[in-house]
Amino acid sequence: MARAFGGRRMVRSRSGIFGAVYLAIGVVVAATHGYFVGWNIPGNVVEALMAIVLWPVVAILGIDFHALIP
Repeated sequence: MARAFGGRRMVRSRSGIFGAVYLAIGVVVAATHGYFVGWNIPGNVVEALMAIVLWPVVAILGIDFHALIP
């Protein structure tokens, strides 16, 4: 019983660390691509959140979310 509990806990901590690193990279990518300006416009907030979550698309493919949301 203790072994299964310990194994399950290890998987959760790895996925939590992976998620935190993934989001941290997303924040850095979004900041370097200019998504953190003009937070008073709701469209800019949506663009920034999309850039954080979908950072591989922004960083690797070069997709620009600025043009997608008016």
